[in-house]
Amino acid sequence: MNDEAKRELENSPSQRPRSPRVPVNFLVELEGRSAAGELFKLRGEAVRVSRGGATLISEAAVEMGAILRLTPPFGHPLDAEVNGIWTDEEDRRQRIGIKLLDPNGWFAE
Repeated sequence: MNDEAKRELENSPSQRPRSPRVPVNFLVELEGRSAAGELFKLRGEAVRVSRGGATLISEAAVEMGAILRLTPPFGHPLDAEVNGIWTDEEDRRQRIGIKLLDPNGWFAE
């Protein structure tokens, strides 16, 4: 892909974040079902958050569209939908993109 095509892709509406992303570093507890249907409960690390979602580092074997419950070190448990799964090219760790299901996001009560 040439540089011009990359710029077009990066600036397309589907690739632009809908709200600002903030770098963070805090642990979350994740609960859900693996791709094999087994229940799991493990820790993940939030590395970016926006009002309505986050990027997590976790080895959870989840699928797109899976529903997770995450519990941050503040507040209360939040339900989220997996909307992205990828491996970082630099550190080879799995990233999981999530969309919080409550419209108030991290500020839900």
